[in-house]
Amino acid sequence: MSEHKLPKLPPKKYQPSGLTILYEDQEIIVVDKAPGLLTIGTDREKERTAHYLLNDYVMRGNAKSKNRVYIVHRLDRETSGILVFAKNEQSRQFLQENWQDFAKKYVAVVQGKLKHKQGEITTYLMENKALRVYSVKDTTTGKLARTGFNVLKENEEFSLLEIDLFTGRKHQIRVHLSEKGHPVLGDKIYGTTAKGPQRLALHSSYLRIIHPFKKKEMVFETEIPGYFTSFFQREKGEGNLKK
Repeated sequence: MSEHKLPKLPPKKYQPSGLTILYEDQEIIVVDKAPGLLTIGTDREKERTAHYLLNDYVMRGNAKSKNRVYIVHRLDRETSGILVFAKNEQSRQFLQENWQDFAKKYVAVVQGKLKHKQGEITTYLMENKALRVYSVKDTTTGKLARTGFNVLKENEEFSLLEIDLFTGRKHQIRVHLSEKGHPVLGDKIYGTTAKGPQRLALHSSYLRIIHPFKKKEMVFETEIPGYFTSFFQREKGEGNLKK
């Protein structure tokens, strides 16, 4: 990662709730989003979103900010982790045009033990009228989706995966893992209907981009949420945790 001195952030009273600012300069702002927070507003929810909160944040007198932020990409409401926003139209355009070339990794806890400990899932995805995404064989109607995975930890019930997102289709990771018989814990759409974890165990943990102005490589990483690793703790000195 290229070295960049982090700018001084405003006082705590200006920190947006549900977002941890990882990096900020005149071109971009990078945050760690909490689960349960939308990226952008909907007809029903306009203010409790990362976009709204950051727009409010940059208008509170931060000298390095303009007066708004621009959407570059999105995370599902229940997915936590790294989000990038641009501070001007030129930066937004550069990041979006080059987004497929940037490296994106996630971590997830899924049900069960995977037969293959690493590999790639490739299908073509479509969305039906009920807004549910699924794989199809027709390559002319479905959109190519590629998901790499590697098992980091496992026990008899769960597996902790590191995921490479090679394409960015809607619900791609959740659909691919569910269709393989290993839905993400807490997934109310593609997972089990039985009672279980309420939080979706999916987190955007790593992002490598090129800065839109400096044209230097930048890498952002977050730790694996403690909630995820809690499923692999030994109990009373016993257990079958495999690393």
